[in-house]
Amino acid sequence: TGVLDDCLCDIESIDDFNTFKIFPKIQKLQERDYFRYYKVNLKRPCPFWADDGHCSIKDCHVEPCPESKIPVGIKAGSSNKYSKAANNSKELEDCEQANKLGAVNSTLSNQSKEAFIDWARYDDSQDHFCELDDERSPDAQYVDLLLNPERYTGYKGPSAWRVWNSIYEENCFKPRSVYRPLNPLAPSRGGLGSVCLFSWTGLCLEKRVFYKLISGLHASINLHLCANYLLEETWGKPRWGPNVKEFTRRFDPAETKGEGPRRLKNLYFLYLIELRALSKVAPYFERAVVDLYTGNGHEDAESKALLLDIFRDTKSFHMHFDEKSMFAGDKKGAKSLKEEFRLHFKNISRIMDCVGCDKCRLWGKLQTQGLGTALKILFSEKEIQSLPENSPSKGFQLTRQEIVALVNAFGR
Repeated sequence: TGVLDDCLCDIESIDDFNTFKIFPKIQKLQERDYFRYYKVNLKRPCPFWADDGHCSIKDCHVEPCPESKIPVGIKAGSSNKYSKAANNSKELEDCEQANKLGAVNSTLSNQSKEAFIDWARYDDSQDHFCELDDERSPDAQYVDLLLNPERYTGYKGPSAWRVWNSIYEENCFKPRSVYRPLNPLAPSRGGLGSVCLFSWTGLCLEKRVFYKLISGLHASINLHLCANYLLEETWGKPRWGPNVKEFTRRFDPAETKGEGPRRLKNLYFLYLIELRALSKVAPYFERAVVDLYTGNGHEDAESKALLLDIFRDTKSFHMHFDEKSMFAGDKKGAKSLKEEFRLHFKNISRIMDCVGCDKCRLWGKLQTQGLGTALKILFSEKEIQSLPENSPSKGFQLTRQEIVALVNAFGR
């Protein structure tokens, strides 16, 4: 209960708004074909340490989607294309034919081609907060998110903790003394009687925001694992359900030296940031040129109508986080701080390739990419406002992957 730090917003207002307005619609949207299929590479090697703890528990396994099940519009389109026109192969053939008939020699040396690809990749990466999977990689596969829900699979211990430890200790601006229990890798901080002093001294708003977002993401993941826990397995049949004892262990003030409620508040803070991003990106989707294309015209129109309805709701919320207060100092300092912010977050998205359980890795990557997309939106307001109505945008672009990640991360 109560007011969130760094916001003019209280928990009860968010609860009401989410329960009665947003959540039922987001849930419906997540079930639609455009948003349920996510392309992900679960075989990327961990870039930071030797992969030591690949989970062999069967519930850690992710079942990829057979190609035949993927809607033709999703499978055929390049990740940047949304509309039927963009996916129309007849037009592409006509274009290629016209190129062949043209008198200009448009062939490039292999060296030039590679340079162009590198430039495009570099330009593209400048506004990304995440390390994106290469969707053309033979290891990238479509996954049906509805058939691979986020839940506790039994993956735990030092291997799982190494991931969070690396995120907090190496990639996070944090308050000077955060007590984080349950961590077999962290040095002991004294017995049960020790008290954690929580101090934000020396941390500017931006760094506080960064820490809260990561803590909120951690709380969100832990909540889903507690809510959908492998309770028992009898005769080879698993039974999933809420594990109150595990929830208490992670969030009860008495069990966490007062830290638990703060973790939950950070989850609300994360919700506000992603809500704000949705309200800011609305003009991008309101254009007729953007079509959530799957190949099924009727379903696509319904999906877009539902998404625009959700945007109207997000705009009606009267206690948004004001991102204008971030990076508002002198231009040079603000620019270097934003870059530091982006690189820290990008590193965290790379750490997700070190998660040993495929199902946990899938949801970790998706939620990190969703939050990275939200940050990209919040720092691109001018570009979004100046988008052309009837042509694909140059200044600001979202891939289908980013759109799917944004919606599903917020849905979580």
